Amino acid sequence: MPTCVLLIDDDVRLVAMLGDYLRSRGYQVDVCGDGEAGLAAQARADYDAVVLDVMLPGIDGLEVCRRLRARSPVPILMLTARGDDMDRIVGLELGADDYLPKPFNPRELLARLAAILRRTRGVAQADTILRFGHLEIDRASREVRVRGQRRELTSRQFDLLLLLAERAGRVQTREQLMDALKGEEWDSVDRSIDVHISRIRQLIEDDARHPRLVQTVRGAGYVLTPPSPSGDAT
Repeated sequence: MPTCVLLIDDDVRLVAMLGDYLRSRGYQVDVCGDGEAGLAAQARADYDAVVLDVMLPGIDGLEVCRRLRARSPVPILMLTARGDDMDRIVGLELGADDYLPKPFNPRELLARLAAILRRTRGVAQADTILRFGHLEIDRASREVRVRGQRRELTSRQFDLLLLLAERAGRVQTREQLMDALKGEEWDSVDRSIDVHISRIRQLIEDDARHPRLVQTVRGAGYVLTPPSPSGDAT
């Protein structure tokens, strides 16, 4: 999927040049000539970033920035007049991620835009990935990796491991696990929780017979134990 950028600027020549330049680098670009249109466009579509000029007809760019940030974490790159420090400061205070004074080299805009996207996507990725030593659980892609190598868990096994990971350090009884995973046909009679735990261990532990991540608490249930700071479980 191409990166989608919303460009809000009333300088026709500038947006035509920037639009062509960014499209030639693989970006998808939509253009709006005023703040109202830009706000409406962003409300309709899920853009990866917004390039926003401070000087706009009607609602100025600072107000557009304030309204955008109030409703969305979308990355915002502000375009300001060269030397206008107050616009730059206010824009950053209102939630802009970066600024670029006019006139500028399109390559610099591209570099700043790419840097903003790397930072924001890094934060988003961090929110979706749980890490426990050599183990990574990716909520978004529903993947499990051990030392970077993907492990093939079934849907049930993934849900069970994710639940333990989200409650790391807290012992979960079989009944708690089955109740939290209701909707799945867990069978307490044939101890299917135990079977799935055993298979999970075979996939993520260095030694499934002596597990160091998913541990059994005798007479109680199971707990995912985060590795110690010294890295003993890695």
